Amino acid sequence: MICRDSSVALQVQEEIIEMKDVFSVKLKRRRFAGQKKGGTLLGITIFKCLNKEENKLTDCAIHLNNLSEDHCQLWFRHLKEILNGFQNRPKSLKVFVNPSSHKREATQIYYEKVAPLFKLADIKTDVTVTEYEGHALSVLKECELQAFDGVVCVGGDGSVSEVAHGLLLRAQMDAGKDTDYVSKPVRAPVPLGVIPAGTTNILAHTLYGIKHAVTATLHIVMGHVQAVDVCTFSTPSRLLRFGFSAMFGFGARTLALAEKHRWMPSSQRKDFAFIKTLADLKAEECELSFLPLQTVQEDSHEKDGKKKERTKKGSKDQWQKIQGHFLNVSIMAIPCLCSMAPRGLAPNTRLNNGSMALIVVQNTSRTEFIRHLKRYTSVKNQFNFPFVETYTVREVKVQPRLKSGPDAKENVCLNAEGNYPWNIDGDLMKEASEVHVRVHPQLIDLYGVNTDDLESSQVTCNCI
Repeated sequence: MICRDSSVALQVQEEIIEMKDVFSVKLKRRRFAGQKKGGTLLGITIFKCLNKEENKLTDCAIHLNNLSEDHCQLWFRHLKEILNGFQNRPKSLKVFVNPSSHKREATQIYYEKVAPLFKLADIKTDVTVTEYEGHALSVLKECELQAFDGVVCVGGDGSVSEVAHGLLLRAQMDAGKDTDYVSKPVRAPVPLGVIPAGTTNILAHTLYGIKHAVTATLHIVMGHVQAVDVCTFSTPSRLLRFGFSAMFGFGARTLALAEKHRWMPSSQRKDFAFIKTLADLKAEECELSFLPLQTVQEDSHEKDGKKKERTKKGSKDQWQKIQGHFLNVSIMAIPCLCSMAPRGLAPNTRLNNGSMALIVVQNTSRTEFIRHLKRYTSVKNQFNFPFVETYTVREVKVQPRLKSGPDAKENVCLNAEGNYPWNIDGDLMKEASEVHVRVHPQLIDLYGVNTDDLESSQVTCNCI
């Protein structure tokens, strides 16, 4: 057999193909126009996953020429048998497409870039194009999940968060657990795949190191699975949401303002909300209680005479409290990578290290707060400010303090029910004021890789 790589037009030469990189094999035939079956056998075509620069994956066709029907059928059956032996590779997927994501590109991205690769890999799909917020959640509660090897979401972070929440909620229901209070949740039954098609794609960038639909699809096709930590967000009386990250204060109020201006183009809406919230910068008075992992340690490698990054690591089961006025509070179980934050919004955490990063920005001047935000875009330490503290924690309770009397008018971020907004994975949550956050190690499998093993990449995204 002769091996050729048609995608790069190389001369005939020998090539070693590792089967772990192959995702499909087809019989190659010459057919006349309009002919759907039969045709002259030319050989076998092998499709493999090729790792290019900057974490980008692409598919590559390699043609093995042989005119013998017996030889080709023998090799075809043998290669298919090897491919079927890769256990993590899905054979059937439930797909959710959010047609309203970003510039309404999700449907086009799926049918032009994703579906052809699924078909090439002989993966069966059942597609739901969502029609309203909560549609995916409703379907996941009722569908026959055991018929699928995985679930895929084509959309932005908010869409993915809804599907992840639905998968985990369904797992609790199937296990007979009370979904109003989940102290020890069971794992999601199948992996979740993320195809980036939204305004912000932090989760996809964290999993793949790049915002690229074909790369995301090939990670799913190849069965690259990574266990990931998940948080539960609860009020004192009920479970609100499963999620990966959240912001209270500036990040939440920016999202709330953007949601009120949905009539504006996506990028303009985000920029307007960011600038307007920054202009009206206000601190929230609240009490933070948390369970740290270990006692205060400071990095001994202090550079340029600047204040060291502080990571509070306290005793294992002793709750600690902070009271004060805070501009922003971030709670993140994953690093939250994107081009605007090459080290991540929470660079000290990992996908599955069983902890959360609690990042507290205390009240300061607008100028200093902007300096802090700008640090996210560089390799400099964004936490190296006297008004920023970081903690490595297992649990967090956030309890805002409502102002009364003459100061009551300052409760500007409250909704009609008296609750503060929360930004959970880019999705606006307005159902609670006091929130209890717990991290649950490796609660869900996501298609992707450990970002520690990826090359650094530059991808455009608009994250708060």
